[in-house]
Amino acid sequence: MMSNSILGLHHITAIAGNAQQNFDFYTRILGLRLVKKTVNFDDPGTYHLYYGDESGAAGTILTFFPWEGIGQGTEGVGMATEIGYAVPEGSLDFWLERFKENKVVTGEIAQRFGETILPFKDPDGLSLSLIIPEKADTRTPWETDTVKKEIATSGFHSTTLSLQKIDETAKVLTDIFGYSLVSQEGNRYRFITDTVETASIVDILELPDGTRGRNAAGTNHHVAFRVKDEAAQMEFREKILSKNLQITPKIDRDYFFSLYFREPGGVLFEIATENPGFTADEPLNELGTHLMLPHQHAHLRDDLEKLLPKLG
Repeated sequence: MMSNSILGLHHITAIAGNAQQNFDFYTRILGLRLVKKTVNFDDPGTYHLYYGDESGAAGTILTFFPWEGIGQGTEGVGMATEIGYAVPEGSLDFWLERFKENKVVTGEIAQRFGETILPFKDPDGLSLSLIIPEKADTRTPWETDTVKKEIATSGFHSTTLSLQKIDETAKVLTDIFGYSLVSQEGNRYRFITDTVETASIVDILELPDGTRGRNAAGTNHHVAFRVKDEAAQMEFREKILSKNLQITPKIDRDYFFSLYFREPGGVLFEIATENPGFTADEPLNELGTHLMLPHQHAHLRDDLEKLLPKLG
């Protein structure tokens, strides 16, 4: 694993409309762990919820801003439009039955690049899929009473970006991030990094006549790519600036450090570090059980504990 490389996906952040509904779906139906319960840095009256595996390992973390009453968003070009989770061989019958029992909207099981995929939607209409990878995913899943390890999601398989043209975004993936274009099916192009074995895939759908999406509930806000540490992150900042793309200074997000830039196709990309991780302020066995506040909002705790809905 090269320390100055992009190491696949770090996290993906999406928008929801109701915190309790979001919590119920991802912890109780999908069986993920609530790894961190904190607030939006820029809007502390709103939760920032992180779901993942036991420790919130990079490549497993799906995060949400649940803005009550934000309204329904629209998926379209210029955004990530699908989140793929890896699941074990033989697990899809369980998931189909579970989704049916819980009235989850699903699509037809299909084949994509030789892999089996089950599309589904969360309560806000966010597009996700369960994917049986060509090579078995060996990560240890989070297990619940009803979602056992043998059928549980192990983390991200891939994300899909919808773009009017792929050329300039493809250059970011290949020339800056070190991905390779490995396959094409129709208007879907698959890019993979060989620096990690999982959470290593970005698909691009080229939709020349596609309409731009509207960011609100049920849409993705940004896609974060993983680097080892801040030194590697700063190397990538220089590479991105050298391509005449605008990028933020380093921002401390408490559990990782972040850089943000909008790639040429319009998708907001983040480069996030592995350090310091989610046990920086909670022990492993208590992750997600306390409301953790960024230091700049710590003085608001009493007000926020009254304002924010209780999750449970």
